[in-house]
Amino acid sequence: MGGTICLPVMGARDSIRTAVRDVVPPAGLTRALAVQAMVFAVGTGLFQAGSAVFFTRALGLSPAQVGLGLSLAAGASLLGTVPLGGLTDRYGPQRVWIVCLLLDAALFAAYPFVGGVAGFLAVVIALAVTGAATGVARQVYSINVLRPEERVTAMAYQRSSLNVGFGVGALISGLVLAVDTIWAYRGMVWFIAVVFLVTAGFVRRLPRLPEVTRPAEPMSRLAVLRDRPFMAVALLSGLLTAHQTLYLTVMPLWILTHTDAPKTIIAGLVLLNTVLIVLFQVRASRGADDAPGAARASRRGAVLIAAFCVVLPISGATRGPLTVAVLVAAATLLILAELIESAGAWGLTATLPPAAQRGAYVGAFGLGSQVQFLIAPAGLTALGVSTGGWGWYPAAAIFTLVGLAIVPAVTRAERTPRLPGVAKSSDSVTLVP
Repeated sequence: MGGTICLPVMGARDSIRTAVRDVVPPAGLTRALAVQAMVFAVGTGLFQAGSAVFFTRALGLSPAQVGLGLSLAAGASLLGTVPLGGLTDRYGPQRVWIVCLLLDAALFAAYPFVGGVAGFLAVVIALAVTGAATGVARQVYSINVLRPEERVTAMAYQRSSLNVGFGVGALISGLVLAVDTIWAYRGMVWFIAVVFLVTAGFVRRLPRLPEVTRPAEPMSRLAVLRDRPFMAVALLSGLLTAHQTLYLTVMPLWILTHTDAPKTIIAGLVLLNTVLIVLFQVRASRGADDAPGAARASRRGAVLIAAFCVVLPISGATRGPLTVAVLVAAATLLILAELIESAGAWGLTATLPPAAQRGAYVGAFGLGSQVQFLIAPAGLTALGVSTGGWGWYPAAAIFTLVGLAIVPAVTRAERTPRLPGVAKSSDSVTLVP
């Protein structure tokens, strides 16, 4: 009798231990990287949630002026990604990371004193440039400092922690918006400046890296753009990041215009996304540590996006609770696609770039997702929403083709020589005490 009760209890305990292990990173460097990610995300999450009101209420800008500034900032980030990655190669990812965080803190501290559109444009563009450099430096440092078999898992823990931080930041923004005073908004950006200073302190305490051995004839910082096999992979992988656009933009528009579901379900689906990423990102990253495994993960992500495109339009023909069930099923498919595709992208950036040019290559890899952000919002909205529903099926075909193409593209890129005389990307480094 006692034994029959003990078995389920032990099974439940094992399940709980596994769940905790997939959320809480192991002690050591992986946990340190995850903690800094969470702290950093509190600041970025707070600003993402409260920036629109801050720009209009605290700075007195019009929506058109805010839109212009954000568009110019996106353009600056796009143009600067590869050169900024080159700076990471030249000066080291940790140094660039710390300097950019300190610049971020100074820029946020200066935000309340911005006068007029010109000052706003200067700050928002500078923040976009430092943000792009920070993203590249953080990823390159994670790749360089960890053993090959740890890299993708560590990035998964960081992403899980980022989502926790984003959630905390969003909650704080709710308090700021509830107070709704000029000083509350000024306090918000000053608090964000402090968060970035604290993050810089975390990064400074991380282990230092040695200099990477460079070839006798260094490549131009833009030479990566002529590496066609790699750029083909970057483009295909970047197109798969359309899951972000589908989840945050296109699916909500579909729900509002083509279903009888209550508007509140949109917020519920965003919460579902956050929870599932926190709980399952690490588990979904397994098997993507090498280039073939990362390619297969990317292909699975593409198939899941295509499945989402087939399931979602069903909600336009259902009613009541069945509509909600279809939307939750479609959203779950897209979240799984996001979990698996993200792991694939991390595996590709960890294995394909040469060590001495890793910053430039990681920066160039991000161009694929930048292209997606330029074409996907308008293109997928036109296909999925404006057609009334039939356009979802060509969209599914597009993602299926991307999935079919990415594995042979990765195979070709892996076999193409990059830099002669440079250590392979998978080589680990010895930390400087």
